[in-house]
Amino acid sequence: MDTPTALGDFLRNRRARLQPEDVGLPSHGTRRRVPGLRREELALLAGVSITYYTHLEQGQSSNASDSVLDSLARALRLTPDEHAHLRDLARPPKAKRAAPHRPEFVRATTRRLIDSMPQVPAVVLDGRNDVLAWNALGHALLAGHLDVTSPDSPADRPNLTRMLFLDPHTRELYTEWTKEARVALAAMRLVAGRNPQDSALAELIGSLMLQSPDFAGLWSKHPVRDCTVGTKALHHPVVGAMTLDFENLHLADNTGHRMLLYTAPEGSPSEAALSLLSSLTAETDHARRTGSRQADATETGADGLR
Repeated sequence: MDTPTALGDFLRNRRARLQPEDVGLPSHGTRRRVPGLRREELALLAGVSITYYTHLEQGQSSNASDSVLDSLARALRLTPDEHAHLRDLARPPKAKRAAPHRPEFVRATTRRLIDSMPQVPAVVLDGRNDVLAWNALGHALLAGHLDVTSPDSPADRPNLTRMLFLDPHTRELYTEWTKEARVALAAMRLVAGRNPQDSALAELIGSLMLQSPDFAGLWSKHPVRDCTVGTKALHHPVVGAMTLDFENLHLADNTGHRMLLYTAPEGSPSEAALSLLSSLTAETDHARRTGSRQADATETGADGLR
């Protein structure tokens, strides 16, 4: 991601959201060539010179102080997540020689952990939303139409954001797809701001910009929001409607991996639907494992006869 360009886009987008009367400035009743606050009005509100602010918006200043960024955040009425994003964009890390992208893999102990929770849908993700692992119920909930072993191969590994925008099955899964898409993209903005040198993430964003008009339209609005807990309304193709709570738990191993876990309120219809999906998944998983063992035994026996 081009950080100076992203900083300018973000500041211009947030200027455009505010009118002079919103911040106590006179509008003089004149028609404006561009929507929102002018540069000089924002500079006045933030207590900086118009020259300095212009340089900042044009990506020509990378040493903005905390006080300046705090003043801009107050003037633009940024949320805490937007304020943090402004800091990331205004003070990116020093450029380093790009290291070749290496596929990430889930730790064996993490895989055992999610497999030990057969009644809780669990998915392990990296910072780009690539699926590194899922337990049987997590797979059945989000992507039963995909091969359950697909996360094991980097070349076939699903990406939840790509699926959300490009996979018809995933699009139909979310009852409130537009809301889900905005939240996912807003979270991706935060990640991109924190990791401007992540070439794989930049490639994913560029690919989605080209392949999905919905993604491109939402990305241009520069939404920013962290999303660690919340609720998702789903319409599952097997068990029907469910409203599930989710939590993103970041693993304390410096990998940047996180576990996405889903639960349903006790005694709710959603709990009953999730329980039914768990039972059906257990039967399917047992049949798959049994068939795999029988196939291995047959192959071993055939080898012994050769």
